[in-house]
Amino acid sequence: QQRDKLRQYQKRLSLNLERERALARQLLKDGKKEKAVLLLKKKRYQEQLLDKTDNQISNLERMVQDIEFTQIEMKVIEGLKIGNECLNKMHQVMSIEEVERIIGETQDAVDYQRQIDELLAGNLTEEDEDAILEELNTITQEQLELPEVPSEPLPEKIPEESAVKNRPKPELVAAS
Repeated sequence: QQRDKLRQYQKRLSLNLERERALARQLLKDGKKEKAVLLLKKKRYQEQLLDKTDNQISNLERMVQDIEFTQIEMKVIEGLKIGNECLNKMHQVMSIEEVERIIGETQDAVDYQRQIDELLAGNLTEEDEDAILEELNTITQEQLELPEVPSEPLPEKIPEESAVKNRPKPELVAAS
């Protein structure tokens, strides 16, 4: 409000300056130099008032901006305060021990799920593979029992005549 009042005051001073300048010209034309000088001194004083008014308006505008910025800062601080309170309430609800417990449970669940996935995918652990190899060795040992050997002697020679009859003759193979 004060800024607006000062601007109105500036407008009035500016109008007065223009009138007094015109009046000083008129007085010089009429030969009234002393009155014209006095009027110009008054005009000079009003110009200085006008400059002071500009400075006051500038100060007021700076102050208004500072106040607006301070209000913004206050809102930010209030927001930070509310955020801090919320964080503190959340910290009271969730302790570090609780978070560590939840993380541990989550890790256990992930490990368990990984074991299930490996079993379903056919991936075996080292323990499983060792057990499989041991079982294979056991089965192999069981199968090493040889079949019974016949007690009758085997014939020593195969009759050659039947083997020669069934074999093709070399001349006939080359001709065909």
